[in-house]
This record gives sequence, structure tokens and C-alpha cells, in this order.
Amino acid sequence: MYDVKQETTDDWWEVEALLDLCFAPGRTALSSYRLRDCVDPVAQLCFVMRDKGAGATLAAAIRFWPVLVGEAPCLLLGPVAVHPTRQGEGLGGYLILLALTNAKLLGWKRVLLVGDAPYYCRFGFKKLAAVQMPAPTNPDRILGHELVPKAWERVAGLVKPTLKP
Repeated sequence: MYDVKQETTDDWWEVEALLDLCFAPGRTALSSYRLRDCVDPVAQLCFVMRDKGAGATLAAAIRFWPVLVGEAPCLLLGPVAVHPTRQGEGLGGYLILLALTNAKLLGWKRVLLVGDAPYYCRFGFKKLAAVQMPAPTNPDRILGHELVPKAWERVAGLVKPTLKP
């Protein structure tokens, strides 16, 4: 059994350690990380999943970031990480569905990610031909999800960070 809660500042470094474990050492050099520089994540959509009981080991985490596609506000999903000893249990999928449901309740219209279409299509993500991520990003990996019907209609252009005022 697992406990799921909103990520707090106390969780930050443990989540970072999980991301280091799950992804390549150069993960922070990816273009999606440039969109996160100097921008706070959307705290209400960042979750951690821990084992229940003694130790409360971090099993999985998900984060979301605000971005703009052209001038349209959008959520950037990622990273989502599951500890290697917990992979295959559906934890990542659970966190994705939980966060997408909450994003819709918070009034967000669209979600973007860079990932594998065969995995993310089960959650309703589709290739976005009219959206460009900063280089270098494989265009076949740019995927979007509509939280409301036609949310991606007439939304196109370069993905940019949402800068703090």
C-alpha cells in the first residue's frame, strides 16, 4: 500500500535523488529543463507516493510546470519517475491520472510532454505536429492531452517558459 500526497519542500531533494536514479546523468541538460529554469512547479499537481509504514520510502513522483505554447498557457508534465524496484506496478500511471484529473479541476485546458507515444497514448496523449520544443527535441516525442475538448485547436508555435513577474 502507498500514501500519496502533494510534494513539499521537504520532499524536493529526495525527489531529485529519485530522478537521478531513474534518468540519465545528463537529464538536466535536456531542453525541457530549460523551460523549468527559474520557474516554480505547479505545486498543486506535484505528488509523491510513499510506502506506508516504517521508512515511508519514496516510490514515485510527478511534477508539472507552467509553460506557454505561442501565447496559450499549458502544463508541461514531467518528470514522472518510479523507483526501479516499483516499476511495473502502475504507480506512474496512477500519478498521471490523478494529476490530470486535478489539473482539469484547477481549470487547466491542455497538457504537453516529451515522451514515448506508445506509453502515453493510453492516457489520451497524441502527437502535436504544430508545437515545437526548443532544440534538440525529437518532434515525434512532443505529445499533448486535452483536458477540455478542442483545447489544442489553433494552438501552435514554440514552447516557452512562463516567466515570473
